[in-house]
Amino acid sequence: MFRSYSKRLLSPFSGQVQIVEGPRLRALTLDGQRWEMQYRLLPDAEQQREHQLYGRPARRRYVPIASIQGGRTERLGLPAFFDRSQVDGQIDELADYLNDVALPFRAADRYEYWLLDGRDEAPLALIFSCTEAEEMAFYAERTEWTALPAARMTIPATAREQEASIPPVNYRLEGLVNERAGRHPRAAWFQRQSGETTSFPPLLVSEDWGDEADHQLCQRYVRRQAPLLLMLHGLGDADRLRLEQAARDNVMEVERFYPLYPKVADEQLMAAMRVEARLRGAETADSK
Repeated sequence: MFRSYSKRLLSPFSGQVQIVEGPRLRALTLDGQRWEMQYRLLPDAEQQREHQLYGRPARRRYVPIASIQGGRTERLGLPAFFDRSQVDGQIDELADYLNDVALPFRAADRYEYWLLDGRDEAPLALIFSCTEAEEMAFYAERTEWTALPAARMTIPATAREQEASIPPVNYRLEGLVNERAGRHPRAAWFQRQSGETTSFPPLLVSEDWGDEADHQLCQRYVRRQAPLLLMLHGLGDADRLRLEQAARDNVMEVERFYPLYPKVADEQLMAAMRVEARLRGAETADSK
């Protein structure tokens, strides 16, 4: 009765959301700790007319109705037209189902929209992804890649960068990627097959930069994003290992997202990072 899957949060890439979906109700989590339940609204008259006239599928719309954390369900206020008793029954059913799920769920967003390299039109950076072919019509044509904002993911600046007030790594890499796409950038949809990695950058942005300074800039971004990138499915062992090693500088994020890592390359390293994160958490709690 319920469908369980995961998909990447784009754009920019900011993690992997886990989804349990029923006929009218779904639950989502970003870290495996807190779930948000949402109720799907039926298409309105305008959407139905568009479907009849243009064959456009109706975009699904949801409203939050409950949250679950630590085994406790908290119901939210509902619009007046909702049948509270019917919704409550569905909330209880989905909550019971969530008690037994094993994370992470399989990745289902195999339709991918890539910015193309201006030199050879190879996939350069991932912009969007979706789980169903019909969903591609909902996305606008976009030909620029967006990095995670510095306010959400701070990358330490060097002393020279601080002295010269050089912009954060995030925005400099964003500029490099979009410049590489060319004066007339193009993007395209691809349907990826399970396990297919050829020609697609495994960490969602090309790491192949001829200039060493540009290469190092990209690596600084990738290393800082490692706790999030470890949620990706289908990574090779070498890529996963270097991400785990890079994540050592951000063990609190590793501990938060660990339930969503589909695989671990170095169990000893991962265990050490999680122990360090718990010790830091205990120290913080004691100091309050």
